[in-house]
Amino acid sequence: MALRHSEFTGAGAVVAAIDVDDPGRHAAMVEKLNLPFPMLSDPDRSLSIAPFDLVDEDDRRDLAIPATIVIGPDGAEIWRSVSRDYADRPVEDEALDVVKALWLDPVSQPAPTPGEPDPSPTAMPFTDMRSYFRGAKGAALAMARRFPDSKVEAQRYAELMDRYMEDVTAMYRIKRAAAEAG
Repeated sequence: MALRHSEFTGAGAVVAAIDVDDPGRHAAMVEKLNLPFPMLSDPDRSLSIAPFDLVDEDDRRDLAIPATIVIGPDGAEIWRSVSRDYADRPVEDEALDVVKALWLDPVSQPAPTPGEPDPSPTAMPFTDMRSYFRGAKGAALAMARRFPDSKVEAQRYAELMDRYMEDVTAMYRIKRAAAEAG
């Protein structure tokens, strides 16, 4: 959603990400990915993750189930797309279509002021992300050859990795242009 943030705000949406990490980890993620929206912390999953029924009981790391949720102006949930696992993300087009159908006035959303970055020691460097996604795509396609019954799912996953690689490439160009301009 970072690359399409202006489309969401142009359609009247305010965007925020919520997960279990602490504010320092969020600050590192906002900085690394140049996110134009804030990341909010729900470390015990009680404020938003559990109320939206997104607690992943099967994950020993106490993570949330990734989801995109559109909340209407009255505070009611009007649409959700729940992912199957951490690597599965909905296509932004669906959420954007729902927001556009609300006919809201455009909004401005100030850039986040994330605070002091404190990246996880296991955080992947931005420069390694494209290679990681390329490897994940290759692994999925190899599994499809080994297990033909999983071919459709593997192809879907490979397409998702292609999207991630495109997004990382676009983010890299934006970061490089900002560094050259500044």
